[in-house]
Amino acid sequence: MSPHTTSSLRHLGGANTDRAHWLELPGHRTSVRTARRFVSARLSNWRVPEDACANAVLLVSELATNAVLHTLSLRILCGIRLLSDAGLRLEVHDRDDSGRRLPRRVPGPDDEGGRGLLLVQEIADSWGVVPSPLTGGNAVWANLATGL
Repeated sequence: MSPHTTSSLRHLGGANTDRAHWLELPGHRTSVRTARRFVSARLSNWRVPEDACANAVLLVSELATNAVLHTLSLRILCGIRLLSDAGLRLEVHDRDDSGRRLPRRVPGPDDEGGRGLLLVQEIADSWGVVPSPLTGGNAVWANLATGL
């Protein structure tokens, strides 16, 4: 299955397709790299400052990684929207409708993983998890100021 982009999904809000884009990806680890490239290219087109772009790429990387590693999703949706108040909204929707919740992790100093949502919490201006009206799973979102 190959990734494809669309502007037709409405969860990010607004009908302006120049300000919101989606990418549907297989639920594989290799899709995280594709999600990072997608966000980087879109932000470059929007002329988002380099530091905000780097933070957005890191955020979508962490959100997509969680979706492919910790859910039963065969496909995920990655969305990005340029907000009118000089910010971005990033979303990753999974298709895991099992209702199970991830246990809260406190990684030890030698653990290689388990810090993704801690990074999201530190970098994003706000973030959260809501049921996805698009996939039936979860939508994890993060807002980030761009300085535009």
